[in-house]
Amino acid sequence: QVQLVESGGGLVQVGDSLRLSCAASGRTVNTYAIGWFRQAPGKEREFVAARRNPGTTYYADSAKGRFTISRDNVKNTVYLQMNSLKPEDTAVYFCAATQWGGNYFQIASYNYWGQGTQVTVSS
Repeated sequence: QVQLVESGGGLVQVGDSLRLSCAASGRTVNTYAIGWFRQAPGKEREFVAARRNPGTTYYADSAKGRFTISRDNVKNTVYLQMNSLKPEDTAVYFCAATQWGGNYFQIASYNYWGQGTQVTVSS
């Protein structure tokens, strides 16, 4: 099993950057595919980005060109660097892990989840 803890959220202005962290414990993060999802108030949880071994990455259209998912094996942590933030990026951001293959864009593909971190982008 793996435990995931997100951090790095906060209140920022339009155009600012944030780096979210997903710290893993219990198993090394490089044995899992890691995904980032977000959920805005009143909306369904949606895919943002994912990274699987050995390094293939996937991004939602809304994240392409602005967000980057990366991994630090020494720190056992996955990051989501978010640049040029917009008000529509406001949401609770979750990281998730899966040992199995499948559609990394889908919530059902992941069996471990963190508790989430709030990101608020103010205009």
